[in-house]
Amino acid sequence: MSDTIDLTGDGGVIKEIIRQAKANAVGPSEDLPLVDVHYEGLLAESGEVFDTTHEDNTIFSFEIGKGTVIKAWDIAIRTMKVGEIAKITCKPDYAYGSAGSPPDIPPNATLIFEVELVACRPRKGSSISSAQDERSRLEELRKQRELAAAMKEEEKKKREEAKAAAAARMQAKMESKKVQGKGKSKAK
Repeated sequence: MSDTIDLTGDGGVIKEIIRQAKANAVGPSEDLPLVDVHYEGLLAESGEVFDTTHEDNTIFSFEIGKGTVIKAWDIAIRTMKVGEIAKITCKPDYAYGSAGSPPDIPPNATLIFEVELVACRPRKGSSISSAQDERSRLEELRKQRELAAAMKEEEKKKREEAKAAAAARMQAKMESKKVQGKGKSKAK
């Protein structure tokens, strides 16, 4: 079952989710505007593949919202999460329009892309993103909690051992008194 979404409201960019991302996956944001994608582009009319990163297993990288890709990609990819695969159908107004992109894409072509969002990254030269800082902080807290839990477990174990040793001493003392008591009565 797939989810189909009209991202522009005019049928210009249709996104069909082929594979959902994991629940905790991140998507493009102001902190993570650089995206890496795998894709395959087809002409809707003929089904002919005009471009792909799958043949040479490359990654295509760009920054969301900078106009370096067709409008449909800026619109659709910002709605994706890392790990998601979507089929994006782009009408000419959101692709290459009446000019096309000769020789591979004719004028007024509707394009279909299957896109996988592989990663989202911060801009080069910017500080580590707040999401990465938060992940590091949470990982450090998790380690601290595990260490504290291990220490508590060790203390509990020592207390139980001390109780067991005390109980054994008490038992031995009681046994000793019973033996002494029996010995005294026999002596009389």
